[in-house]
Amino acid sequence: MDLALLRTFVTVHRAGSFTRAAALLGLSQPAVTSQIRTLERQLGRPLFLRQARGVTPTSIGDELAHKAAPHLDALVEITETGLEDDSSLRTLHLAGPPEFTAERALPALTELTGEDGQGFALRASFGNAEETLEGLSAGHHDLAISTAQPRGALLTATALCDEEHVLVAAPRWAEQIGTGQPDRRPEPALEKVPVVEVHESLPFVFRYWASVFDSPPAVPGTVIVPDLRAVLACAVAGAGLAVLPRYLCAVALKRGDVVALYEPAVPPLRTYFLVVRTGTLAMPHIARAHEWLQQASADWC
Repeated sequence: MDLALLRTFVTVHRAGSFTRAAALLGLSQPAVTSQIRTLERQLGRPLFLRQARGVTPTSIGDELAHKAAPHLDALVEITETGLEDDSSLRTLHLAGPPEFTAERALPALTELTGEDGQGFALRASFGNAEETLEGLSAGHHDLAISTAQPRGALLTATALCDEEHVLVAAPRWAEQIGTGQPDRRPEPALEKVPVVEVHESLPFVFRYWASVFDSPPAVPGTVIVPDLRAVLACAVAGAGLAVLPRYLCAVALKRGDVVALYEPAVPPLRTYFLVVRTGTLAMPHIARAHEWLQQASADWC
């Protein structure tokens, strides 16, 4: 049996779509369709059920993927290991949210980009969870950091770390509304404070209120900026309250530039995931970066 047909089949099985598989393989969609039909004729059984949006594997298709995929991944590993000395093949394309990627992931990965013959070139891009996962699925990235856990067989996610969210504001706001008492729920007083957020939908504030106060916030005014680091700068300047990752505002809290307006017994958490296309951890540079970030994350939680 032609290994190219099996490679195309496994890619379609993981992608759930001829169109997406074609993009990953660098082929046209008709070529992918033709290869799958050829394989189905050879086996005498249908491998996929065609639907309006994508394809669903038949039981035979699932069985073949289960048997073939590990061996194809092993062949990729052998090939990549044999070519590891060619540095042009070892560029890691990383994507993730701007703040976490810039503050956490990139400083950790730069240790692997040295000129000791064991490093790799690094290219990074920023985006939200939807954008990075779509880019990863399309083959534009090798490794993605996401706050959303993908579904389906195309992508494989590993929990990386949990991010604690803190409700903060400049000290003058805490003094004005009289928060900071551990036993006092501050939400009525907080209704007087403007909000600084990254989007008009107020994702961080609404998530915090739902988790901690079990109610939607009353917002008297907002300042919208596109980056959490800008949110912190605005909060320090006194623009209003903000919900921020603790790692991002820890220094400002220690200096007293902002204060925590409330410390719930169980703080809200958000989980980050390391995501790769299934099978690509067989490539040494992706596997090394994946493992390195997991090790580094032990100091982030």
